[in-house]
Amino acid sequence: MTTKRISPELFEKLVGLAALELTAEESTYLFEEMNHQLASVEALSQIPLPEDVEPSLHGLEPKGLPPRPDEWKPFAHPEAIIALAPETEDGMIVVPDVKGAK
Repeated sequence: MTTKRISPELFEKLVGLAALELTAEESTYLFEEMNHQLASVEALSQIPLPEDVEPSLHGLEPKGLPPRPDEWKPFAHPEAIIALAPETEDGMIVVPDVKGAK
């Protein structure tokens, strides 16, 4: 399935899922920009590539050492981090509810 253009209905659904509060001007602008981006991706997908071209995240080969292994290491004094929070409860940081989250 290829979407050639984002419909107003799909746009409104995406805005709702992202919990955005947009003015009418911002909504019009974002709707147009998203469709411009989609058209650009469609145009790029039409460029013929040789079969032996491997997909990559970027066009540059990384140089130097590989990334270090991701190893979990406990912090010696987590209470020091908790103490920096504006509000805590039972040793946890209190965060505000996210509008629209279930």
